[in-house]
Amino acid sequence: MAVCPVDCFYKTDEGVVLHDKDLCIGCGYCFYACPFGAPQFPQAGAFGLRGKMDKCTYCAGGPEENNSAEEFRKYGRNRLAEGKLPACAEMCSTKALLAGDAEVITKIYKTRVVTRGKGEEIWGWSMAYGGSGKLADQPGGRA
Repeated sequence: MAVCPVDCFYKTDEGVVLHDKDLCIGCGYCFYACPFGAPQFPQAGAFGLRGKMDKCTYCAGGPEENNSAEEFRKYGRNRLAEGKLPACAEMCSTKALLAGDAEVITKIYKTRVVTRGKGEEIWGWSMAYGGSGKLADQPGGRA
């Protein structure tokens, strides 16, 4: 995220946006700039004490060595390095949360849209990011 004055955000090979807690200064710019509301101030601590930002890691760990004790202490379990899906997607009983290969997820999404009797008018990439709205224009899409 370009708004970070210390450039603590980075993208993994899997495309997950993470941040380095050692670089973060807790300024809060990312909190206001992120359209998804991902960066949050920690809830623990004394009233008025903000500390450094925290965000979902999509179970991808952090910049430390994969599955190291330091990575676990700061970021939790690195399920992606273990070849597993993020816990939220794996445990979602309704399968509303999906994770994995973009082409597979696109096929699932397209099947859901068609099954529900919808077409190209369905809200999706075109509303959020612009474009024609055709499934071919979406990542991994084939019309």
